[in-house]
Formats: sequence, structure tokens, C-alpha cells
Amino acid sequence: MNVIWRNYISCPRIRKVPHRYQSGCHPVAPLGSRILTDPTKVFEHNMWDHMQWSKEEEAAARRKVEENSAVRVLLEEQVKYESEANKYWDTFYKIHKNKFFKDRNWLLREFPEILPVGQKTEEKVKELAWNHVKINAESFFSKMHCPTMPEEKNHYKEISGSSDGQSKAGSDFSKLDSEEYRKRPLKTELFPGSNATFRILEVGCGAGNSVFPILNTLQNVPEFFLYCCDFASGAVELVKSHASYRAAQCCAFVHDVCDHGLPYPFPDGTLDVILLIFVLSSIHPDRMQGVINRLSKLLKPGGMLLFRDYGRYDKTQLRFKRGHCLSENFYVRGDGTRAYFFTKGEVHNMFCKAGLDEKQNLVDRRLQVNRKKKVKMHRVWVQGKFQKPLHLTQKSSNVVFSVLSCG
Repeated sequence: MNVIWRNYISCPRIRKVPHRYQSGCHPVAPLGSRILTDPTKVFEHNMWDHMQWSKEEEAAARRKVEENSAVRVLLEEQVKYESEANKYWDTFYKIHKNKFFKDRNWLLREFPEILPVGQKTEEKVKELAWNHVKINAESFFSKMHCPTMPEEKNHYKEISGSSDGQSKAGSDFSKLDSEEYRKRPLKTELFPGSNATFRILEVGCGAGNSVFPILNTLQNVPEFFLYCCDFASGAVELVKSHASYRAAQCCAFVHDVCDHGLPYPFPDGTLDVILLIFVLSSIHPDRMQGVINRLSKLLKPGGMLLFRDYGRYDKTQLRFKRGHCLSENFYVRGDGTRAYFFTKGEVHNMFCKAGLDEKQNLVDRRLQVNRKKKVKMHRVWVQGKFQKPLHLTQKSSNVVFSVLSCG
């Protein structure tokens, strides 16, 4: 039954992922389902997709930002908001508990990479490893030291067309690679999720609005494990006390991603997916790059970092009053929590500097309406998918050559 279920969830992903991976392209679903073609019908729905701004609307938004950022918060107060950031978020969750944010049931539609691929994850990983070995070996022997990932549609074609001899060699190489990996630090230590073959980390999990949609979807997938962390201890307690929390498949822990000296409860290079959803915006801009650099080290080669956050001129930015601006496009709310508003270019630069390959980077512009009050509000988010590249070392290339020679 589990095999049938896994095949069911993997089939639509294979069809859609090549399109979703293309940088700048909008996902097939749920975006695009409601396009406003007749302005007189604007109040027929609560949200419209792919909204194009007029020059007048963009100019008005720019003027509003210039106005609300003209007066900056005093430096000593900025220091307090930075040093006591966890206290402000702790207070937030003590007041609102898990009632403020809605569950992100859209998460799996926007980010199907959260779902383990294929039949048995372990078998699929071996197939992926072998195809990348062939590609990297060819690149190495031709003295091309910066191999690129093949498009996924070609990648699946290569897998289905591989010969028995190649599959056997790939399996042998995967065993060698696994044995080598187990000799790395923590080789004899068990850690939460050490028996899993598909691991996800959500950074800034809050009260679990992403955690539980994922857990409920993958509850029958034994090879899956989810880590989730937040630097507000109150938020982590809300996750652990939830009825759907299962320690067998989830580890929630308190962690400050800005403190690079703090260890994670798992080794580097063990994660398949990292979720960074409306979290980076709450971190001081000067510390963002360091956070992304550290998270990149947690990913396996080929692992994905999935990002979604506030975009420049979102209604949230336009609503700030004078005196709440900390620095350019960075604000503090009345409760002491903070928010930054990104451009697509900023997102590209940060993740690429961390050594990740851009697979998607788009600006999601929507029009949200209050049908009762007849109010229109522009929402702007930036969404990206960034992949850790596969590297071919001199040592592994010698193993590849031996396997190819004997295959």
C-alpha cells in the first residue's frame, strides 16, 4: 500500500518539476488559477494571481516607502531589538499561541520537492548518484571543473534507459560512497533521524504551520524525517505539545541560526531539503549572508533550499508608519518583531554567494481584496529554489574510473 501511495505522489511531480525548476517561471499550481481580465469583476474573488503593476502604482508605492523610511529608529533602540529578538518572538507566541498564522496547506503544491521522489527513496538516491557520477566523470576527464546539473526531464530519461551493467556499477559505487560517508565525524553516533534516508529541516518553524501539513502528508513514509527549529522556546513548546507531533518522525529544537557556533542535532551534509519560509526577513540584513552560508553546509550534494518571503512594496511594507524604519527596507513592528522586504536580485545574490545553484527565482504579485469593505491590497512575495551542486573530488574520480573500467 505504501508503494502505491508513493508512486501516486511521485508521478505528478515528475511531470511538473522540470517546468517549476526553471528560474523565473511561475509554478503550474496554485498560481495562475485566477487572472483578472475584467477590472469590473475585481471583487468577485478574495485574491487574483500574476498581477501586473501600472507605472503609477509602482511610483506610488515607491513614494510611500520613501515617506515611511524618512525617520529611522534610534541606534540604541535598534541594538535592543537585535539583542532581544528572541524575547519579542517568545512574547508573540505566548500571546497568540498557534492562532495567529494559518496552516500552509499550499506548501506541497508550491514546493513538491518536499515529497520523497520515486519508489523507495534509497533506490532512487542510488540511481541519481550513478547518473551524476557519469556526468561528473565525463566532465572531469574533459578537464571541465564546473559541471552543471542536467535538466530533470533528461535526467529521468537517462535513468529509465540505463543498462543492467550500468545499474550494477552504480549500485556498487553507491555502496562505496555510503561506506566512505559513514567514516566521517559522528560515524558511530546515532542522532535523531539517523535511520532516515530523506531529511527535511524547517528553519523558524513557529507554531508548526508548515510542520503539521508535512507530517500529516508523509506520516506513512517511514524513510522520511523532519527537523524543525525556532529561537523562540515558546514556539518550540507549541510544536511539541501539538496532537500531531510524533517524535518518531520529527525533532523540534530551540536554535538561533545567527549563532554559527551552535551545533545542530545532526551532522553537516545530511539534509535533502531546507525550508526557509518567511524567516529570513526577520533577521538583520547584515547577518543574512552568514545564515545562508551555514545552512548551505547542512545540505547533501543535490539538496534543495526552498525560500519564500516578503517582496519589495508588499502591502505590509507600505503600511508601516514613520519612525518604524530600522534601515533601508527593514522595519520593526509595534510588538518588537522585524521584517525585511526583498528584491529578486538580492535573493539571487545571497544564495549564489553561498554556493547554491538557482533553480527558481520569481516575484509572486497578487491582488488581495476585501469584498465587504471594497479594499484592494497588493501582495508581493519572492519565491526561490536553490540547489547544492554535486562536486567531483580527485579521490572520487579515481573510484569512478575504476568502476567504469570494471563495468
